[in-house]
Amino acid sequence: MNILHLDCSPRRESHSRQLSAAIVRRILEVAPDATIRRRDFASAPLPHASSDYATTLSSPVTLAAPLKGALELSETLIHEVEAADVIVIGTPMNNLTVPSVLKAWIDQILRAGRTFMSTPAGKVGMLKDRPVLIGIASGGTFTGDRANQPDFLTPYLSVVLGSIGLKAVQFLSVQATAFLNADQATQARDKALAALDLKSITEDYRALEKS
Repeated sequence: MNILHLDCSPRRESHSRQLSAAIVRRILEVAPDATIRRRDFASAPLPHASSDYATTLSSPVTLAAPLKGALELSETLIHEVEAADVIVIGTPMNNLTVPSVLKAWIDQILRAGRTFMSTPAGKVGMLKDRPVLIGIASGGTFTGDRANQPDFLTPYLSVVLGSIGLKAVQFLSVQATAFLNADQATQARDKALAALDLKSITEDYRALEKS
């Protein structure tokens, strides 16, 4: 099994990092021989879209004849997604949505003619589906009866990842982190992990191995 593990928080001991690391450890319990491809967008942030990249994607004509080197980073990142059997993302909720470092990755992997096709009905994904496990940390509360802020992160990620074919997305969250002590944070993380469907992930992977 190949795991692509992405982290987005600039804080080294952040709740989202601890949650994503715990998700990976749970996967390794059932797939101890798994390999991990790691990207830390805090220590090694991706550049935002360059002029050459934007120009290349601006029309079918320029996309058919891309500027030299304009798509190299995009290809590298897409290949990492294609090589992964499971993708694990740890991200904070920043100002109700995704942090800019995660958006920079999304802007490189969503590419017309490569990861999705444009149709009159909308985008159609071109990548094979695989589990995407997203560990979210939020200083406030965005679900349940005590929600005190809107959530533009989970619907956004569901749509953009689904548009390239990644529909098996599961969100695990630790919320109200601004008000949790260390013990409460551990309990919240354990509660989030309890919802992780490892059986489905490993069964899907073994089925793919046999196909």
